[in-house]
Parts: sequence; C-alpha cells; structure tokens
Amino acid sequence: MYKMKDVNILAIETSCDETSIAIIRNGTECVELTVLTQMDTHAEFGGVVPEIASRMHTENITMVLEETLTKAKMTMDEIDAIAVTYSPGLLGSLLVGVEFAKTLSLIYKKPLIAVNHIAGHIYANNLERKMEYPLLALVVSGGHTDLILMKGDYEFEHIGGTLDDAIGECYDKVARVLDLKYPGGPNVEKMALEGNHTYDLPIPMNDDSFNMSFSGLKSSIINLVHNETQRGNEIRKADLARSFQDTAVDELVRKSELAIQKYNVKNMIIAGGVSANKFLRGEIQKLADKYHITLSVPRMLYCTDNAAMIGAAAYPLYLKGEFADLTLNATSSDELY
Repeated sequence: MYKMKDVNILAIETSCDETSIAIIRNGTECVELTVLTQMDTHAEFGGVVPEIASRMHTENITMVLEETLTKAKMTMDEIDAIAVTYSPGLLGSLLVGVEFAKTLSLIYKKPLIAVNHIAGHIYANNLERKMEYPLLALVVSGGHTDLILMKGDYEFEHIGGTLDDAIGECYDKVARVLDLKYPGGPNVEKMALEGNHTYDLPIPMNDDSFNMSFSGLKSSIINLVHNETQRGNEIRKADLARSFQDTAVDELVRKSELAIQKYNVKNMIIAGGVSANKFLRGEIQKLADKYHITLSVPRMLYCTDNAAMIGAAAYPLYLKGEFADLTLNATSSDELY
C-alpha cells in the first residue's frame, strides 16, 4: 500500500509574550516544541508590555529556531513548509514572527502558511486525537469566548459568544481586584479551591441565546469589593474567587448545553488559554458525560500559546495548497469567523 510522504511543518508563534517554534509532522505529531516565555519579565509590570514583548521576540527568535532544530536533529532541508501566526494578537509581536517566517520562506524556498491564532487553539486538539466532525468548539481565552460549530476542516460557524468581556479578561480583572499577581487567571483558580460559594453574584445572560456576557459580573465584583472596603468589612477573598468562578463557568456550561441540545453534536472540544482551567474542564466533562459526547481538551502544554498548535492548524491549509506570499502582513484584528 502506498504511503504518503510525511509533511514536516516548521511553525512560529509570537502573538503575545511567548516566543515559540515547533516542528509538526502530518498535522498530528509534535516532533519538537520550544517555548520561551517572558512571563517573569512582564510580571514586574502586572501584565504584558507590548514594546518589551516585541523586543524580546526579536532578541530570542533565532536562538529558539536553532534550539528547536537541534533538539529535533533536523535541518531546514527536511522542512516542507513554514507556518506562522499572523492574527490576532499584539501587532508588534506578530510582526516579528511574520517577518522571520517570510525570511525563512525566501531563503530556504519553502511555502509560507498564514495561520489564525484562534484556529491554532482549536487545532491543538488534533495533537491529542484527530478531531471528528461535526463538533462544537468552546473557545475560551483572554480575548475570546465563543461557541463555534464545525462541520469540517476550517468550516467555522460562529453560533454565539461574549457580547463584551472575554472570560480570560474577566479572570484577570478579578485577580487585580483580589490583589493577586500576574498571571491572574491561574491564581484566581488556585484561590477558588480554598473558598466556598458564599457571595450572591448576578447570573450573566440568563436567556436561551448562545451569547454570553461577563462585563456585569466583573462590575458587580468591583463594586462589591469597593463597597465592603468603604464600610470597613473584610473581603473573604477565597470565597469571592470561588463565587466568581462558579458563576462564570456555569455561564459557559449553560450556553454549551443549549448548543448541544440544538445541534445534537456528539463531539466537543475546548480551546484557548482558559482551557487549562481544571475546574472548567471538570464541569464540561460532566456535561459531555450527561449527553454521551466525546470531549477533547488539549494537554496543558498545548492550552497556552505555543507553536505546536500553529503547525497543527497549518496542515489542512498545506493539503489544500493555501499558501501566502511575501506580501503577508500581521494584523491585530480577528478574521476567523
């Protein structure tokens, strides 16, 4: 039986504060992955500083490439295509990756593949097991909270999402109110484990649509902390973190359940940085069990920003021959759906 030639894609991800390069084989096998994080640097400022992020990408990206190739015991001659995140993200950071990818494409005469960052988070699931369609994708990150119906590769039907703040952004804002260090989301999750649901918070978007809202929940917590502080009352931070997380995750579960009921899907994935949240994983797993759905969630390594997911998302585009040329430019806007 004829075996197709393996396709090795070198993928580059610099959309925020991780300089990452990976080699992905056939869209499902991570040959090698390098992630150089800037987290400690930005922690001093309480969040990512765009100018510092782009400068550090510039300083480190060549070293990250060399390290990835060395660990993989491969050369650029064995690479079939170059993939890069071009959108969305911090414009300065994206530009570093895009220009580097274009340079490699030109020098080594390799096809160039432009990958949307959110598509990357979705296709990270292919690194665990091949996604089966149709499926429901719950995309949860610092900039996105969306429900996507997929009937095939790169068929993204946006059926609902947040009308204001993304879930990850809300976690970070609550972390600041609770005086928790950057990165906020994981620290809120950790604190919530120590608390009880004792604060009565408003239920977001309590309707039958697939849309969500987290702005009101965020504002109610900010006002609650302000008012209690003004009155000289103690804020039970762990209880507030638990109350917030229960309420926010319940919104995601409730809306996902409505979508499952309407579209009768048998496959579901979680994608995006917030998919690393263990409480969210557990609650969505309960939902999947209830409806006998196969749930796929990337391992922790592939949840946060990484180049492996970009290589996985590039593979279907490679097969279709959807290549970019050297006029490719970075954009901070989202064009996925």
